[in-house]
Amino acid sequence: MKEIERCKKCTLPITWETLYFDEEGVCNICRNWDKKVKDIDWPAREKQLLQIFEQAKARKGAYDCIVPFSGGKDSTFTLWKIVREYKLKPLVVSFDHCFYRPRTLENRQKTFRRLGVDVITFTPNWQIVKKLMLEALKRKGDFCWHCHAGVFSYPMHIAVKFEIPLLIWGEGSGEYEAYFTYEGLEDTDEWKFNRRIILGMRAEDMAGFIGAELRDLEPYIYPLKSDLDRVGVKSIPLGNFFPWNQEKQAGIIMRELGWQEDEIESLPGMTFDKIECMFDGIRDYIKFIKRGFSRMTHRTTIDIKQGKITREQAMEMVRKYDGYRPQSLKLFCEYLGITEDEFDQIALTHVIPPFEPIDPKKLPKGKKLWDQDKWFYDKGNL
Repeated sequence: MKEIERCKKCTLPITWETLYFDEEGVCNICRNWDKKVKDIDWPAREKQLLQIFEQAKARKGAYDCIVPFSGGKDSTFTLWKIVREYKLKPLVVSFDHCFYRPRTLENRQKTFRRLGVDVITFTPNWQIVKKLMLEALKRKGDFCWHCHAGVFSYPMHIAVKFEIPLLIWGEGSGEYEAYFTYEGLEDTDEWKFNRRIILGMRAEDMAGFIGAELRDLEPYIYPLKSDLDRVGVKSIPLGNFFPWNQEKQAGIIMRELGWQEDEIESLPGMTFDKIECMFDGIRDYIKFIKRGFSRMTHRTTIDIKQGKITREQAMEMVRKYDGYRPQSLKLFCEYLGITEDEFDQIALTHVIPPFEPIDPKKLPKGKKLWDQDKWFYDKGNL
């Protein structure tokens, strides 16, 4: 397989979304990271954050803010910091994408009980979810449309209904992409939702694509601007106000909340990143077919920037671990009612040049996860 061009400083390839290289062969994501480390006045940023929080408390509403929550390392740390350090009273809002793993469910319950928070969990219509996943896979090579759209839109609906004007998310987008930089204070707003989250396909479009009534896709529709303005909704990522460090923060929630790590299919030996979804390994597998890299590339770029490994060590890990065919693919295809051959053919229609199409069946098979046999499976109701 032909090696694709990568950043001279990290492992990101030219096929990474929003990526470009400067005259030194260094990517714009690395340059943004340099500004994060050298140029941002983080104490001043946190003062801004504290002012926002004081305004939220001064409202004296039933809740000071909403924290959207999955149970992964970032949302768990965000909730911990909001409750324990900043002393806010949040309403936790969780969009259940239908694929939480057993240990994630344990982590969620433990976190909610130890922090003492009110929680709203919404689970969407499974029959609609299946149709949305297959349609998004065919059209964009990304079956996660329902998850991303729901995770970002549903908490906004709750903010409007309960008139809670502040939403606190986790890490900022500047860690990985160039839609946003650390110099600007990113808002998680409708522009981001339409441009970055839903891949340019609105719920109105998807309803037509899958032959559903629009009201069946209500959880995926972003609230009206007039309603958001009436409540005065402000939606911000916590990671724009102090330096985000995933590994350090995972250690905090393990120590403080008893949060448990887990293994995932595309990150052998790493046990805290992207553990909450059954099919994250499938998403990484598609990424490899489309773009020539997978989760190990993503993870090593962060470790290089934090000085934990060299680029040479990172590239050795990338060559060793990127590009495995996940054991969960058979089950995933049964969920969607397609064969593995059909899945591969769909993925191959989304290859991003200059990466060249490969034969997915020649990729080595990954290891079966310890909990895969415990995943919900009801053949009569797939």
